[in-house]
Amino acid sequence: MGTGHEVSYADPRSFGFKFGSHCKETLFPDDPFRTIRNRHTPVARLKATLDYFVPIFEWLPKYDIRLLQYDILAGITITSLAIPQGISYAKLANIPPIVGLYTSFVPPLVYAVFGSSKHLAVGTVASASMIMANTIGAEVSATENPTLYLHLVFTACFLTGVFQFLLGVLRLGILVDFLSHSTITGFMSGTATIICLQQLKSIFGLKHFTTHTDVVHVFKAIFKNRSEMRWQSIVVGVVFLAFLQLTRFIRKKKPKLFWVSAIAPMLVVIIGCIFAYFLDAEKHGIQIVGELKKGLNPISIHHLNFNSKYLSATIKAGLIAGAIAMTEGIAIGRSFAILKNDQIDGNKEMVAFGLMNIIGSFFSCYLTTGPFSKTAVNFNAGCKSALSNIVMAICMMFTLLFLAPVFKYTPLVALAAIIMSAMLGLIDYEEMHHLFKVDKFDFLICMAGFLGVTFLSMDYGLMLSIGLALLRALLYVARPATCKLGKMPGTTLYRDMEQYPDGTRAPGLLALQLGSPIYYANANYIRERVLRWIQDEDENPDNKGDTVEFVILELSGVTSIDMTGLETLLETRRMLQSRKIGMAFVNPRLGVMEKMLKSKFVEKVGKGFFFLSIEDAIDGAYSLRREMQEKPLQV
Repeated sequence: MGTGHEVSYADPRSFGFKFGSHCKETLFPDDPFRTIRNRHTPVARLKATLDYFVPIFEWLPKYDIRLLQYDILAGITITSLAIPQGISYAKLANIPPIVGLYTSFVPPLVYAVFGSSKHLAVGTVASASMIMANTIGAEVSATENPTLYLHLVFTACFLTGVFQFLLGVLRLGILVDFLSHSTITGFMSGTATIICLQQLKSIFGLKHFTTHTDVVHVFKAIFKNRSEMRWQSIVVGVVFLAFLQLTRFIRKKKPKLFWVSAIAPMLVVIIGCIFAYFLDAEKHGIQIVGELKKGLNPISIHHLNFNSKYLSATIKAGLIAGAIAMTEGIAIGRSFAILKNDQIDGNKEMVAFGLMNIIGSFFSCYLTTGPFSKTAVNFNAGCKSALSNIVMAICMMFTLLFLAPVFKYTPLVALAAIIMSAMLGLIDYEEMHHLFKVDKFDFLICMAGFLGVTFLSMDYGLMLSIGLALLRALLYVARPATCKLGKMPGTTLYRDMEQYPDGTRAPGLLALQLGSPIYYANANYIRERVLRWIQDEDENPDNKGDTVEFVILELSGVTSIDMTGLETLLETRRMLQSRKIGMAFVNPRLGVMEKMLKSKFVEKVGKGFFFLSIEDAIDGAYSLRREMQEKPLQV
């Protein structure tokens, strides 16, 4: 039995209404201003506006002082991780180690004001540090012209902030969605691999090395300079690395002992400093960080360099590092928010990241985001709000004012061990294996990023992976899925007969479901696929001469259609009519029906060939077929 309801042929909505609706769904799917609209007085609306754009105004007045002890403990804990990471990643970016400490002072304060996550801990990340070193280093040498190189790093940080801020303000977070999970997994694993390889210079105590990052050049450099290797450095590096990996193993086996791996990098730095100071490590070929000056961040806004000669390199570094860092930070923030049934706003996060990088570039900082390791430590330490970032900034301020010179004895091999230990945790073998089992194309996208980064360069690896991901998206659209529907026994439900083989086809009728927009790129394929379905049914010996006399297209999965798609459907209908086969349409969606009405498609086909359900179409199919045989339609 049919539904008894008729298809709606209401007048199409205006262009302005549809355009506004599409823009709202694209840019404001979460309807962010609903809380502001619902306030009845101007003062209440102003407060709601401030609460929305500056989150600290929302959570600070509600802050429970009893939670302060947890945020203080978490802030101190992540400071112990921020100091060695700041020095290590600054070295990775080929900038003075003190800049790494500066970067853990100003940006966390900015994020605490504008960020929407309770758990994200702000800091530097290895991937962004490596991108900065690789991209800007190709234009200006960090050893031959360190001042210009540092100024370009500040400039790239500023451009990253502008890029992130504009994405957030313009609600264009959709662009970041083109970095798929497979792409990020492959890129991060590849980046972690080449970062580990770069640390072999300090582990082996080499004085000369390659500026290239790929595997081949690194191993060539090691083989070429093997005479410079120092066994003392190798022994110290292996011991430190083994200790750090042991603490990570302990944390994995007993999560309650997370603090063991959290303080391990700081212990390595302290032990390394004592070792280097009392045993005069430099005489044994173990290099140290060198002088670190006391004092807070000097102003660097006047050092930003927009010289056209270097602008392309800074823009490239800013965009690539900014996109990766922002994607990583938002993904990490969302992951930890889910564990507490919280929610963060991706666009707010982009604004917060943008502001902290813009302001940071004015105060001798380089690119920051929300690193996984520091955020995990912050979460496990029991942080309750963004106040833990403020505590970390205060602790870092005291470090810069009083303790910075102590860290000048930090052995480079200790920093290399800290970096390698962190990077080994980012090479996600389990996720790669999971992708291989679940989806071979996703695995291919992941491996393109991984192998491209490790054997070519970070740029080429990222482009290869994104290119394959976009190719896959195009294939989904250009070759959409279609399926033959059959009636489930004892019900009025129609389902894919490949998935449910016990479904049955009505005699002489073929019901097909289309599952994607119909437009110029896939219209011809859809026509050919419909004709092939008919041919397959007619040639199927199991049908025992039951040839197709009527085709029903179920369109509920077709979200949109263009003129090429409409013309192709008309052409397909004409081809079927020439073979005495009818065609009907079931449940076109609102946007599709509006196009059909405006283009006079409905008028050409006839309203009698549109139905609300497959049951209705089947009920009317036989009478329509008789009508066609008596008087074939001219379209």
